[in-house]
Amino acid sequence: MLNIFVILLLIIVCFIILYFYTKLYLRSPKIKTSFRTFNPDLKEEQFNPDINTNNWDLHKLRLDKFKRSQYKGLTFFKSSEDKIYYLSENGIKVYC
Repeated sequence: MLNIFVILLLIIVCFIILYFYTKLYLRSPKIKTSFRTFNPDLKEEQFNPDINTNNWDLHKLRLDKFKRSQYKGLTFFKSSEDKIYYLSENGIKVYC
C-alpha cells in the first residue's frame, strides 16, 4: 500500500513539474528582437549626403560638396545659382 502511495505521489509531482515547465518555457517567446538604431561615424556621414544629420556645419559641407544633404529629416538641395531649397510634399521647390 505504501508503494502505491509513493508512486502516485511521484506521478503527481512529475505532472506539476511538467505543467510549470511548459507554462514558463515553451509558451513564452524565446527571442525578443529589437531593431538597433543606425549610428554612422563622422567619416561615413561626411561622404554620404543621404544620412540624416543634426550637425549644421556638416550639413553645409555636404551641400557644397554633393549639392544635396539631409538635415533634421529633410533633404536640402543646392541649385546652380547657389540657392538652397527643399521640395515640399507637392513637389514644389521652397527656397531658404
